[in-house]
Order: sequence, then structure tokens, then C-alpha cells
Amino acid sequence: MRKICLCAAMLCASPALAQSDAQIRQMIVRDSVAAYLATGRPCACPYNTMRNGASCGSRSAYLRPGGRSPLCYETDVTAEAVAAYRRGRR
Repeated sequence: MRKICLCAAMLCASPALAQSDAQIRQMIVRDSVAAYLATGRPCACPYNTMRNGASCGSRSAYLRPGGRSPLCYETDVTAEAVAAYRRGRR
């Protein structure tokens, strides 16, 4: 019983450790897209929409060569990025 309480206390103290890799990948993608959209440009990812409501598709920053490329999909996030996120949130 005491061991369980100690583990629960450790998880509460460090929320990044309690999150799965998939959850962390989702947060990294969300933050990356939000940072790009904060610049005032509407087409970070192919699945975003332009101001007129049309899909960004091939006009997205994600698909343009060079320049700034946001992370749009969980598969874009490396295991190293997840580990760095965990280290940074302790």
C-alpha cells in the first residue's frame, strides 16, 4: 500500500512522466502548429484551412521546400523530441 502511494505521489509531481508518448507527440504537434499560426499565416499543415475556407493542401508550409516547416503529424515527432520534452517538464 505504501509503495503505491509513493508511486502515485511521484506521478503527480511530474505530469510529463505520467503521459504516454502518444500524448506527448500530440502536444508537440499542437504546439508546433499553434506557433506557426500565431505568425498570422493560416496554412501550417495540409489539413488546415485558408481564410476563405478552402483546404491548404499543397500550399501549406509543411509541404513547401525550405523555410519554416511545422510538425503536423505525430509521425514527425522523433523519440528524441519526446525524451527532450520529458526532460524539460520535470
